[in-house]
Amino acid sequence: MDRDAIIQLAQLARLALTDEEVERYQRELGAILGYVEQLQEVDVTNIEPTSQVTGLMNVLRDDVAQPLTIDQAQLTKMAPEFRDGYVVVPAVFDRGGDE
Repeated sequence: MDRDAIIQLAQLARLALTDEEVERYQRELGAILGYVEQLQEVDVTNIEPTSQVTGLMNVLRDDVAQPLTIDQAQLTKMAPEFRDGYVVVPAVFDRGGDE
C-alpha cells in the first residue's frame, strides 16, 4: 500500500498520523493485504459455505421475574446517585430542561 493511500485513509478516518505512523501502517497494511491475496488464491470450490457450526439458533433463557434479594439501602451504595427511589443516570436525549 503506498504512502498516499495511507494518508488518504487517515484523513477519511480523521486521524492525524506522524511520518513514523504512516510508514508503520504502510508496512502493516501491506502485509495484511498480502495475506488477503493468499486467501483469495485458495481453491474453495468443493467446500460448502458455513455460517455457523453448532446448529443452535437464538438460545435464550425464559424471561422470568425473580424476587429482589437485596434491600434498597444496599442498592443506593452501588449507584453514584439515587433520587426518589430511582437510580439517576446521565440523559441520553436533550429535552432542553434541567432533567
